Amino acid sequence: MEKDFEALKLKNQLCFPLYLCAKEVVRRYTPLLDSLNLTYTQYIVMMYFWEAGKSNVKEISRALLIDPSTLTPLLKKLEAKGYITRARSEQDERNLIVKLTAEGEALKTKALSIPEQIGKCIDLTAEEAETLYNILYKVINNVEKE
Repeated sequence: MEKDFEALKLKNQLCFPLYLCAKEVVRRYTPLLDSLNLTYTQYIVMMYFWEAGKSNVKEISRALLIDPSTLTPLLKKLEAKGYITRARSEQDERNLIVKLTAEGEALKTKALSIPEQIGKCIDLTAEEAETLYNILYKVINNVEKE
């Protein structure tokens, strides 16, 4: 009796179109972010700071679901570019406080057109985008529970 390998076919995998979608959408960001001297992951971190202003590594890691060991080199590169500063907390020197610089804040204006440009590329209605957003966060929340 031959085993049924139907479950292993790419056409039956949810992970494959998720992977392709993420890869292709991030690829579309690349030329837009090159003008800001940012990688996609650095852009995600900058969006966090444009909203928060300042934070610590633990909070950033938790909010962005990025491991601190991955986050630290990202923050060092953003600091070298002059977009953020990193300093030890005076109350607890184990706590690294990260703040947006004026140059980092100014970058926000330059990035303002990026979501619209990506939206045109993705070409979903507002309702489709909201549905996709909700489904993706449902998947993320379910996976995090594991």
